Amino acid sequence: MANRVVAVLSSHTPSLFWFRMDMMLEFRKRGWTVYAVANEAAELWEGRFEEQGIHYRQIQVQRNGMNILRDLRALRSIQDVLGRIRPHKIFAFQAKTIIYGTIAARRLGITEVYPLIAGVGSVFLKDDLKTRLVRKVLTTEYRAAMRDCPAVFFQNRDDEALFRGQKIIRRQPVVLLHGSGVSVEKFQVSQIPTPPVFLCVSRLIRDKGVGEYLEACRMLRRVHPDAHCLLVGPYDSNPSAIREAELAAYVEDGSVVYCGETEDVRPYLAESSVFVLPSYREGTPKSSLEAMACGRPIITTDVPGCRETVTDGENGFLVAPRSGAAVFEKMLWFMDHPEAMEPMGRKGRKRAEELFDVRIVNQTICETMGI
Repeated sequence: MANRVVAVLSSHTPSLFWFRMDMMLEFRKRGWTVYAVANEAAELWEGRFEEQGIHYRQIQVQRNGMNILRDLRALRSIQDVLGRIRPHKIFAFQAKTIIYGTIAARRLGITEVYPLIAGVGSVFLKDDLKTRLVRKVLTTEYRAAMRDCPAVFFQNRDDEALFRGQKIIRRQPVVLLHGSGVSVEKFQVSQIPTPPVFLCVSRLIRDKGVGEYLEACRMLRRVHPDAHCLLVGPYDSNPSAIREAELAAYVEDGSVVYCGETEDVRPYLAESSVFVLPSYREGTPKSSLEAMACGRPIITTDVPGCRETVTDGENGFLVAPRSGAAVFEKMLWFMDHPEAMEPMGRKGRKRAEELFDVRIVNQTICETMGI
C-alpha cells in the first residue's frame, strides 16, 4: 500500500487536538498519512495541525442537540470529506462522528472503522421523558452504525456492559483501553504546595460535578477561610452547562478562583496540591490522569470511569456522586492531613506510569487497527 491514509473523526476539534495528538503522531511515526476531521473552522486549526504533520479537514457537525436536518447535513458533510480523503482506516470518537462517520464510510465502501466509546454522555445519565426518547433514538443509531465494525474500543467495562445491555454491540470484538493515556514525560512530578491548594479542571457542566465542587469549596472556606480552591475550564454548550452568573456567585464570595480556559494545565497542576473531579460518569478522565502523572492525589467519585483512576485510600479517595458534602469531607481531610499528600501522589504517579502511559494505550490501538 503506497500511501496509507488514516482519518481520525471527532465532533469537537479541541478534544481531537489535545486528547488524540499523541495517537495521531504515533500513526505518522508508523508511516501513515493522517487526517484530523472535526467541526471547527479550518482557518483556525489547519495551521496548528500542519505544524504536527497532520492534515485537517472541517465537517459540519454539532456536538449537542438532535435536529434531523442538521444531522443529515452532518452525514453529507462527513461523507463528502471522507470521499475526498479516501482513508483506508478510520478512528472515530464522540457520538455523532461515530454514528454518521460509520454510516458515511459504509456508503463509500470503507470497512475499517474503529469507534472509541470514551464515556456515554448525559443522555445515559438522566431518565426524564425527553431524555428517554433521545436515548432510544441514539441507541438505534449506534446499533445500526456499529454493527459491522471490526472492533470497538471502550475505556471501562461499565460502558461496555451498558452497550451490550442495550444490544448496541453483539458480536464485535471489544478492546479495553486505559483511557486516552497520559504522557509521563510531558507531565512531571513537582513539589506539592502546603497548605493544600485544590484544583478542578473540567468543562463547566453539571455532569462533570462542577456544581458539587463549588459547593464543597464554599463549605471548606467556611471552616478554613484561608483555603485556596481553583477552577480551570471553558464554558460549554451542553444542556447541563454552568452559567456565568451562577459561577460568579462563588467567585464573588471567595469560594473559588476561576482561572478560565487554558491550553496547558501543567502550571495549574504545579500550583495545586489535590485534584478534584466529582463527575457523574466518565470514560476515563484524562484530567485525572494528568494530575496523577504530576504526583497529585485525587478526590473523585465512585462511578464508572472515575473509579478506574483511584484505589480508595491509596492515591486518593472515592466519594459518593452528586454530593458536595462528600467532596467537602475529603477536602477537609487533606487540610487536616497535609503530610499524606506526597506519598499518595507518589502512588498515583506510579499508577500512571504502569497503567496509563500513553505509549501503552497507543500500542494497543495500533495493534488492533493494524497500523
